[in-house]
Amino acid sequence: MTSPPLKVFVDTSVLIAGLASVTGASGAVLDLGEAGASVLMISRQVLVEADRNITAKLPRMVDRFRRYLRRLGPVMVQDPSPAETMETSTIIHPKDASILAAAQKAKVDFLVTLDKKHFLSARTAKGTGVKIVSPGEFLKHFEQTYLAPKESI
Repeated sequence: MTSPPLKVFVDTSVLIAGLASVTGASGAVLDLGEAGASVLMISRQVLVEADRNITAKLPRMVDRFRRYLRRLGPVMVQDPSPAETMETSTIIHPKDASILAAAQKAKVDFLVTLDKKHFLSARTAKGTGVKIVSPGEFLKHFEQTYLAPKESI
């Protein structure tokens, strides 16, 4: 019996890093989603923020990013309501509360981020049911869960 694919919410930092370096852990997380080994999820806020950052900092990569995103085909989840965002702002920095709220609302297994300052310091996300991990940590979990040899009886 196989486990269902993990539902993985990726934030802006992972989208941009995955585009910039296909050999890094962020790129590998996105590759797993593209291959259907996990279900990648983003919110409209993540999409807009990534597009805005790439347009401002890497303008020659805008078209490549948009094509890549279409090919990647993440599930678009609804942005949280102000009340949902307010609720998670007691758990994490208010600037990032809407991202955590969107991940919680989507009932994901993991929120994958490179944001060490806010997200990775609040790993537990008490009461949300969301595990907050770095791309490397997610890959280790994926490997142990799905790729580790199973003992035969």
